[in-house]
Amino acid sequence: MNEREAIAAVAPPIYTLGSAFMFHPDTLAKGKELGLDGFRFYVLGRGGVLGDCEADVVHSAFGYFHPGLIAKMWNTGREHVAPRDAARAYLACNHDLGRLTLTGAAGLDSFVDAASAVVAAAHAEALALFAGFRAEPVPDDAPAAALHQVTVLRELRGSAHLVALAACGLPSHIAHAIRRPDDVANFGWAADPPVVTDDHRARWEDAEALTTSMLEPAFSTLTDPQRAALVDGTAAIEAALAT
Repeated sequence: MNEREAIAAVAPPIYTLGSAFMFHPDTLAKGKELGLDGFRFYVLGRGGVLGDCEADVVHSAFGYFHPGLIAKMWNTGREHVAPRDAARAYLACNHDLGRLTLTGAAGLDSFVDAASAVVAAAHAEALALFAGFRAEPVPDDAPAAALHQVTVLRELRGSAHLVALAACGLPSHIAHAIRRPDDVANFGWAADPPVVTDDHRARWEDAEALTTSMLEPAFSTLTDPQRAALVDGTAAIEAALAT
């Protein structure tokens, strides 16, 4: 298995698994304790790795959303909780879900080793959200560390994809309309839904290919056993979370 095959195998499940904690009932309950509803906890918790910055900075790292929606959620959220504190609480929810669901799953130690190698090897220039998540401490126990690194890998691809979209001249909210056309209203675009053209679709395909190319150097640092451990571990995590 080469690096492109490994990327293709893990990218779809990691996109889903890396967000499993975000709106989990336990995460929503923690947000409520902090005075945040689910969406504000998502925006403040995820963006909080960037520090107490302006909403435009958060939007630049998130993409996809209407900037006015991010500004509203960010600014009203940080009235209740400092962004860095929200980020740590948010990641603690991730770790708790890992311990709850992944304890006893096969191959976690090998998965964490391989995932950590990719994370360490990845270049973070222009990938602010990934860099912020990578800077957060990785738990010592394998179940929590595994879900932590799944989420960091999700942010790696997401951040790289935003750069690729920019390089291909495609606004991220139009890319979002191509990938998830039924979800644009939830991202704040109900009053101004994007119009998708054939040229947009072609640029999106180019951006997808460029994203993979951007990830290849980090994945190429893995040995064959590490690539197998990453793919097999992702499947084991997917199965554990499904039950």
